[in-house]
Amino acid sequence: MARRIAAGAAYGGGSIGLIGVAAVGVVLAEVQLAKRNVGGGVAPLPPGADGLYGRSFEATEPASPPLRLALLGDSTAAGQGVRRAGQTPGALLASGLAAVAERPVVLRNVALPGARSDDLERQVSLLLSAPAGPPDVCVIMIGANDVTHRMPATQSVRLLAAAVRRLRTAGAEVVVGTCPDLGTIEPVYQPLRWMARRASRQLAAAQTIVVVEQGGRTVSLGDLLGPEFAANPREMFGADNYHPSAEGYATAAMAVLPTVCAVLGVWPETDRLEPDRHEDMLPVAKAAAEAAREAGTEVTAARAPWALLKHRRRRRLPTTETPTPTSPDPEDATRKA
Repeated sequence: MARRIAAGAAYGGGSIGLIGVAAVGVVLAEVQLAKRNVGGGVAPLPPGADGLYGRSFEATEPASPPLRLALLGDSTAAGQGVRRAGQTPGALLASGLAAVAERPVVLRNVALPGARSDDLERQVSLLLSAPAGPPDVCVIMIGANDVTHRMPATQSVRLLAAAVRRLRTAGAEVVVGTCPDLGTIEPVYQPLRWMARRASRQLAAAQTIVVVEQGGRTVSLGDLLGPEFAANPREMFGADNYHPSAEGYATAAMAVLPTVCAVLGVWPETDRLEPDRHEDMLPVAKAAAEAAREAGTEVTAARAPWALLKHRRRRRLPTTETPTPTSPDPEDATRKA
């Protein structure tokens, strides 16, 4: 199914569903109901975390220019659900990248809560129009709102592929955190939980196929990266029981960070496969399906039509520092308003 969705996106198809029209309608209605009944909590607006991280590395000799990291996507990429900038995934990734690379990192986050894949064109244009030029690496987290708002899967992955292609053409590396598992939302019960999980995984696998084809890498977010969400949902979700908590974002960032570092060539591990960690070279569609089933799995292109399936070792994230604020962007101010 993921291969059919990706093929439909490539050749202009728009009617391939995820799990059948009637089933999707029931799942989406249940998810929308769940979002209205998630304990009465309200997720705070995401705090601004843009700025400079790893200032201590500016004093090293010879001084290296800061790496530029950008985040795009929806509320998960923006960090909705936490109240402190240092708890957002952007801040966590910037601090972690600075520590591993031993270089300062400038973070810019253009993600928008509630965004679907059709907003990626605007977000990419915002990044590429910056005077500093394209970022060194972009992290995209998108897909959940595509599922809950009934965007055709072929359209969703076509828009994602176009965004990745523009960023890669501009010279940026791209890491995509694929569609999270909507079956982890507590108020969704069986059999609808199973159906939501299946829809999410099919979209995630299709996203992996098109991203790898465009020269990017993916990390499966699945149940937001780790069995902790299924075992401890009260701790891993935020105040509204829908967006991640600080612990949840830290878990997600810890799984994405190794791939962000690896794509820039600063991760201590190589792309050499380790069979004892169930790493393999597989056809891209099979690798995408395997990754969708196991959260935290990286997929990167090898020689066509093969892809590498990696399980990089997670490492403890450094304590995030308060970023040095950058000058406000007029469009960012408008977006926050």
